[in-house]
Amino acid sequence: MTGDEATLARLMRAAQTGDKRAYAALLEEVARWLRRYFRRRIAPERIDDLVQDVLVSLHTKRATYDPARAFFPWLAAIARYRWLDHLRADYRGRTSELHEDSAAEESDEDVVIARVSLDRLFEQLAPAQAEVIELVRIEGCSIAEASERTGQSQSLVKVNIHRGLKKLSALVEKAN
Repeated sequence: MTGDEATLARLMRAAQTGDKRAYAALLEEVARWLRRYFRRRIAPERIDDLVQDVLVSLHTKRATYDPARAFFPWLAAIARYRWLDHLRADYRGRTSELHEDSAAEESDEDVVIARVSLDRLFEQLAPAQAEVIELVRIEGCSIAEASERTGQSQSLVKVNIHRGLKKLSALVEKAN
């Protein structure tokens, strides 16, 4: 069988009416065409997966094919979109690998520098403010827990956090 436009359009029309043989022949011819289409666009070991993705898309979108129109542009559009999705997924995978690798290589030095900088900023605050910010915002304690640990009322804890963060923000802005 040849995979020309007229043959594939005829097979698609027959497949839309429920002809299983025509549908099987169509999928076989489309798979051949897709392998040629992707040969220069993607690594050889990924072609089969991408061909299968396109065949699944063709199956789910087969009702959208208009028999009055050409078959190849419709198929090529599906193939192109699946190819782009594949490239995006591959890019995202590589990007996340880079982030994981860079996080693994990160040393404790950055943490120590950040903590020293934070301690210097906390020195500019009232001790009660620095203490409750440390407990609630850094250690993750609740307002009630911070109140219990510091002896401040819950409303005073909230006020000290608000005022302390406001002052920290002003200090950071001033430094820039």
